Amino acid sequence: MAIYNTFSDSANTSVRAFLTKVGEYYLGSVFNTGNGKGQQIWNDIKNNIFHEQCAYCGKTGKLQIEHLLMFNREECGLHHPGNIVPCCLNCNTRKKDSAGKYLSWQDHLVKICEENGDLPSVEKRKAKIKQHIEEGPYKYPALSDEEQKAIKVIAKRLYEHIKLENNKCLDLYTDLQSEFLK
Repeated sequence: MAIYNTFSDSANTSVRAFLTKVGEYYLGSVFNTGNGKGQQIWNDIKNNIFHEQCAYCGKTGKLQIEHLLMFNREECGLHHPGNIVPCCLNCNTRKKDSAGKYLSWQDHLVKICEENGDLPSVEKRKAKIKQHIEEGPYKYPALSDEEQKAIKVIAKRLYEHIKLENNKCLDLYTDLQSEFLK
């Protein structure tokens, strides 16, 4: 639970809801990993494709969903079975480069293997993840450049619009307060 909520939080949530719906459009069904068919797909990915191991470090234990293409307004990764892998808590914090930009999943994988002294595993893990994305039963949709750009433009506009609407609501509230307090 958030300690302090901002207008950016609601805008980010709206972008993630949009990316979820676009992912479901390409999947052709709802993808709720908390129950039903979506949960069955997630369990299949976690248990049968990745054999209950973190896709990045290979550790077992409590695994979380990691979106390979980040599920945000910058990368606009879809909430789609081909974009998720199991990930341990330690690996589920995306590393950043020296400029503060999040690393791609490939570079994140290299960084984790480096930190764990396990560079020989990089290519094997990368190949497994790529196979999941490109060839597996839940492969990620092959979006054209135009589709990717359209998704990013809409996500950016949605983010800005939700923040603006929140500000308008606050302005309206303060106007109403001043009118009622006269």
